[in-house]
Amino acid sequence: MATHVWYASYGSNLSPQRFDCYVSGGRPEGARRTYTGCRDTAMPTGCRPTSLPGRVLFGGESSVWGGGTAFYDPQDAGPSLATAYRLTVEQFADVWFQERHLPVGGELPLAELIGAGEWVAGEDLYDRVLVAGAIEDEPVLTFTFPATVHVQEQPPSPAYAATIERGLIATHGLEREEAAAYIARLVSGRMPG
Repeated sequence: MATHVWYASYGSNLSPQRFDCYVSGGRPEGARRTYTGCRDTAMPTGCRPTSLPGRVLFGGESSVWGGGTAFYDPQDAGPSLATAYRLTVEQFADVWFQERHLPVGGELPLAELIGAGEWVAGEDLYDRVLVAGAIEDEPVLTFTFPATVHVQEQPPSPAYAATIERGLIATHGLEREEAAAYIARLVSGRMPG
């Protein structure tokens, strides 16, 4: 079984600086929440730009940023830009638990997840983990809302959008105007093509 996975992030974790708060602990710029960090605070052993075949949308109400939160819909048209981080399975589980406002230390049923292509822990907004391909023979995972949950679309707050922009600039090499235009297309539902 795999010891490492690639976490494909499509929201604020597109920014490596912001993602570091999930690994090391801390409060991201513009956020209302401080993160505990992973049990293993070693930095990811890989970080690269990637994309997901579905659509990123914004919805609900973020308790961390205000405004809508980024979600991934694998059934809708894409592609969507993402940053992939190579993490241990334990680190990925800790990131996922923090994203769900749960204490770190839980486990992810990786064998079941890989076998089924997805795993759903409950009915909350990030309770569904998806297998989104592979990089160098290691699984690419991401998380989003369960298929049974409806997300009411709402635009992101300026602080959240700015964090996503910084991630697009840092990992995808976009200019600020290109990053802002990409986010505007996500909000409008017109995917970049």
